[in-house]
Amino acid sequence: MNKLDAMKDKNPLLVFAKYAIPSMFGMMLMAINVVMDGVFVGHALGATALAAVNIVIPVYSFYVAMSLWIGVGATTRYSQAMGEGDRKKAQTIFTQAVFLIVSISIIVSSTLGLLGDNLLSWLGANAEITPMASEYLHIFLLFGFVLTLENMLSLFVRNDGSPMLAMIALIVTAVVNIGLNYYFLIVLKWGIMSAALGLIISAAVGILVLLTHFVHKSNNLKFNFKFKGNWYLKSFFYIGFPSFLAEMGISVFTIAYNIAIVSAAGTMGAAAFSIVNYTHSIALLLFLGLSSATQPLISYYQGAKMYKEQKAIVKYGITSSVIIGLVIIVIGQVFTTQIISLFGSFTPELIALGTESIRIFFFAYLFMGTNFVLITFMQTSGHVNFAIFITAIREFVLVIIFLLVLTPLLGTVGVWLAVPIAEFIICILLSVYFIVIKRKDKLTAL
Repeated sequence: MNKLDAMKDKNPLLVFAKYAIPSMFGMMLMAINVVMDGVFVGHALGATALAAVNIVIPVYSFYVAMSLWIGVGATTRYSQAMGEGDRKKAQTIFTQAVFLIVSISIIVSSTLGLLGDNLLSWLGANAEITPMASEYLHIFLLFGFVLTLENMLSLFVRNDGSPMLAMIALIVTAVVNIGLNYYFLIVLKWGIMSAALGLIISAAVGILVLLTHFVHKSNNLKFNFKFKGNWYLKSFFYIGFPSFLAEMGISVFTIAYNIAIVSAAGTMGAAAFSIVNYTHSIALLLFLGLSSATQPLISYYQGAKMYKEQKAIVKYGITSSVIIGLVIIVIGQVFTTQIISLFGSFTPELIALGTESIRIFFFAYLFMGTNFVLITFMQTSGHVNFAIFITAIREFVLVIIFLLVLTPLLGTVGVWLAVPIAEFIICILLSVYFIVIKRKDKLTAL
């Protein structure tokens, strides 16, 4: 019996814990990794460099979005195939997904590279920020495929019954990146380009760790090129599209906030937003880790027609997300000054902006995790269309509307309120949807 089939005989709570704990722990380390990037850049190179990295974050988010688009779609089909007992089909899905993500990553990097500094201007960079942002972006585009491949392999390894190895790979990636950032920026005193180089090298090391899965006896991940015209690419894009939209929403969020803050407060405003954005990454990756942990379980139980167990996984995910959200809110209210000081010694103006942003923005986390879990459930259990709709509204409509409406009325307070209000409304919409569907008896799992 392989690791996936063993899930049929286990308590759903134990299975949830087995997947959620390592996934969230690994994502927590990745979040610390992201924050440490900001800490080293801020202390070694100053506020302008911090703003420059934040300008490039939407490009990073786009690469993550691509890997999730294909990866979540492919791993959902993979787990469903394994739940059905069709191992050859699962291996074909794995083969096609790896080929697709590497090819698309190279094409995207080449295209974005042709845009040059125009791309940075569109992302909200001003003349002071552009030179540093350009250095960082150059390295990132050259080796972006390394990041997408690592994300893809991590998803497949987790879906193939090895969440601990996926977590270990994340740990190694985070530790290597932190070490390289310290060595490059603090010891050698290199420029901002070295921060991007550290990110790429650490991702490559993470891939090497993930490749050890292929030598295990329990490994089901093998390349199968004999698929006789059976291509599953359409289903990859369809199922994974909500995940792509969710991650792209991070890009839209970052670009919109950068443009608003830079126009209102210049480079200092961009630096203030970079602080809240770095701290935001911790909560975001925690919730992503939680929803990623539920995805293979929901998919497997769907394929095995074990709907009671599937229902339990969703409930465990929602409960966990609410608890995590409350803890983060308390931390944001109590330790605001300490959080800001992590990134360097700043002017009173910057500290005031950072304090205001954290104390308001963090209320979004009361609803955000629940929204992630429910959207993951929908896209992996046959409700993809609504998942796409709700994700599009969440990421591309509500936040922009509230920024446009609240900023003129409330100034920077309105900027920070946009996301919490948007998350609250999405939570209401999701709740209404599930109540209606449950009454119609169309949602088997709930």
